[in-house]
Parts: sequence; structure tokens; C-alpha cells
Amino acid sequence: MKEAARQARAESRVIGFVPTMGALHAGHLSLVSRARRDCDPVIASIFVNPKQFGPQEDFKKYPRTLEKDAEKFAEAGVGALFLPEAAEMYPTGFATYVNVEGLSERFEGRTRPGHFRGVTTVVAKLFHIVEPDLAFFGQKDAAQVAIIRRMVRDLNFPVEIAVCPIVREPDGLAMSSRNAYLGPEQRKQALVLQRSLTLVEQMIGAGEYDALRLVAAAKEVFAGETAVRLDYFEIVDADSLDPVSDVAKGALVAVAAFVGTTRLIDNIVLPAS
Repeated sequence: MKEAARQARAESRVIGFVPTMGALHAGHLSLVSRARRDCDPVIASIFVNPKQFGPQEDFKKYPRTLEKDAEKFAEAGVGALFLPEAAEMYPTGFATYVNVEGLSERFEGRTRPGHFRGVTTVVAKLFHIVEPDLAFFGQKDAAQVAIIRRMVRDLNFPVEIAVCPIVREPDGLAMSSRNAYLGPEQRKQALVLQRSLTLVEQMIGAGEYDALRLVAAAKEVFAGETAVRLDYFEIVDADSLDPVSDVAKGALVAVAAFVGTTRLIDNIVLPAS
């Protein structure tokens, strides 16, 4: 992988990078499509990163569809696919981690201790290996995007982070590899995430900018879907992840909830009014 990237740089080509954990859906492929507009080659990776899963989480059952994923990437125009083994990424005696203090304890970091440390560590390693000019991430993982941007800024990585819009199913559910865990009834219940975000947008459109009132109204939507357990519903600054009291200057509205044992996330970005 290093040699392929080195050759591309020697030819003064712009390297685009799409890191994934596989189990590809249209959201992943939209990142490739976006990368191809500005980059050649586009390099993708598939690595189910054990360092970002807790001991009771779904690392072992996380969907792995490598052959299908490789075909999808090839059809989408990926020039090189990096498939490291865990032993390569984390050799015996591995003891060095990257942690963005403060941000990594927010959102998923509260309920999944060490999750973001695992994310930033593996992304830092991938950036060192591939050395891309641009790296493409999905807006669905909004907290992850904020944390990676901070890491890139703080550690002077020579890479630009490009964030691409959430891709949704026809009914509005944000595409996720974990959607495959949902049964038919759970699939319907999961739409409560999108309903709560839609309500917030409608309230803002009607002139409500108070974050506490918006959050309270969204939580009422979840109260009506008793089979779904809300993890968090927050309105924050998109870069610092600090809570905001008034959304008139723009904000990130983020939600996470458990549908059965499956944890789903979603969000919307509010522009300044």
C-alpha cells in the first residue's frame, strides 16, 4: 500500500482515501463517487477495527462481506483496496494510541469508553500508510468527523477532510451497516430517529430556536415509541461538540438510540438563520 501511494505521489497525482469497515452500502459508495471528482487514484480500505469496539459490543458479529465489497469498490472506480490484518495494524506489544481529549468523551464516547480513541488511532495509522491528499467521511458519523478534524489540525496531518451528506433509505432511515441487524418490526421502529429530527426542523421553521425546548420535543417523540431506548438527543456546536442554547447561529442536532440491541445514530446540520 505504501509503495502504491508513493508511486502516485511521484506522478503528482491527487490521492483520495475512503476508509471503511466494509459491509458496504450506498452511503459508502457515495464517498467514492465524491472522491473521484477530485482525485486519481481513489484508495479505499476495509478494516474492522477491534480497538473501537468494547468487550460487550458486536465486533465478532459485525457484518463482513469482503468479496462483495471488493466487487462494489472495483465497479465504483476504486483504484486500490487496502485490506490489512489486525496483526499488521496492531503488532505484538502495540502500546501507542491517539486520543483527542475532551471531544472523545462526548456522544459515543460517554457510553462506549475508548471508542473514539480506537477510531483516531486507526485513522492516524491509515493516514500515515496511505498519505492521502483528501480523505472522505460521511456526515452520519458527525462526532467522529469533528474528532478526526481536530486530530488532523492538532497533529498537522497534511490531509484535507471532506465530509459527504448522509445517504438515506427511501423512508428516511440513515443507511448503516448495522441496519442489517434489524428485523421487519424493528426496521419500522427505527424511523423514530428520523421523525425526531424532522420535528426539530419543523419547529425551527416555525421560529423556535431554543435548544432545550427542541430537545424536549424530540424526546417526546421517543416517548411514543416505547420499544426504542434513547441514548442521547443533543444540540451542539458542530466543531467543538459543546452544547448550544440557541440554534440561530447554526448547530448539529445528533441522536443515538437502541432498537433492540442495535445502536443507531443520525443527525442533521442546522445552518445559521
